[in-house]
Amino acid sequence: MSGQGKVLYVIVCAAGPAGDVGRLVALAQAEDWTVQVIATPSALDFIDVPALEKQTGCPVRSQYRKPDEPRPPRADAIIVAPATFNTINKFAQGIADTYALGVLSEAPGLGIPVIVLPFVNGALAVRAPFRTAVEVLRAEGVRILLGAGEFEPHPPSSGADRIDDYPWHLTLAGLTSHRSTTA
Repeated sequence: MSGQGKVLYVIVCAAGPAGDVGRLVALAQAEDWTVQVIATPSALDFIDVPALEKQTGCPVRSQYRKPDEPRPPRADAIIVAPATFNTINKFAQGIADTYALGVLSEAPGLGIPVIVLPFVNGALAVRAPFRTAVEVLRAEGVRILLGAGEFEPHPPSSGADRIDDYPWHLTLAGLTSHRSTTA
């Protein structure tokens, strides 16, 4: 990574739209962000790692670095997209059992803005653990782009039909509005 300009971590989870995360990378780069992609271990099967590494100029990370490896620049902001039911629930509970969740667990305490764009079905979104997780994260200043005209859960068994319409652009718009309300 260049270390120049604004650094954006894009955390990608194992959900249908993950294969198109390069679209978000391109949008962020067009706004002069240096992008570091971090994948949950399961997301590695959903994304084109070599293509993302070429696009960003840095390795896709999914594991903690070794002690002799250089520390990447700290993020100025983090976007989690697509964010799964599992990741959102673990993030709210402070469970850091993967590198991606470890990064997320620290972010609110470090004052790093976090934008989360879920990709969940309606049956999962109405569950009490998920609703509670969203409330907990919002109380900590995490911007969850869900409801109120932002993004709605899809009906169960229809996720494949929603992949092409996944609104990657909302994340950067959400980041801009998050920064203006917290500045």
